[in-house]
Amino acid sequence: MDALILAGGENSRFLSHKALAEVRGKRIIETTVELFQKYFNKVYISTNTPEIFFYLGLPMIGDLMQQKGPMTGMYSALVSTGATELFIAACDMPFIQAGVLELIMKNFQGQHAVLPIFEGRPQPLFGVYSNSLQEAMKEHIMRNRKAMWDLLQEIQPALIPEDEVRAADPEGKTFININTLEEYRNLVVHI
Repeated sequence: MDALILAGGENSRFLSHKALAEVRGKRIIETTVELFQKYFNKVYISTNTPEIFFYLGLPMIGDLMQQKGPMTGMYSALVSTGATELFIAACDMPFIQAGVLELIMKNFQGQHAVLPIFEGRPQPLFGVYSNSLQEAMKEHIMRNRKAMWDLLQEIQPALIPEDEVRAADPEGKTFININTLEEYRNLVVHI
């Protein structure tokens, strides 16, 4: 299985690219790449600003369509790589726990998607998505229905129960993400 790190966000609420923010002395994206290279054959980066990530030496994939959002990055990667499935993660998750990653991979058996539940909700930016979703994603993007929740309701992904997810990650550290400078400052102060 291959993996994709979604790093195409606009960063409108963060002064620089949040994937490059340092947590515990290392850039978030570097921590994710290091972990993913232990589990996956290839690691791709979804970005429309490849110059920021050239230093990582990884293959990068730009959006095939103009509409922005994570679904466009996922769709573009599924089309461009030809992979039968991709493990997908957002670039702003500094504390991904290997146990949650392993749990998701163990539960994937060819379904459209496998996602963990945490705090009562599916976590759409950390899971496996199948190539079988290409057409559904394209249709959603073309109709400007970019919200991942819309797609999830339509495809009915396999969901990993929260008790199993919490057994691997009791505090849900995997699902902490950074959207604003204030969130980043709070995080850095409390770790």
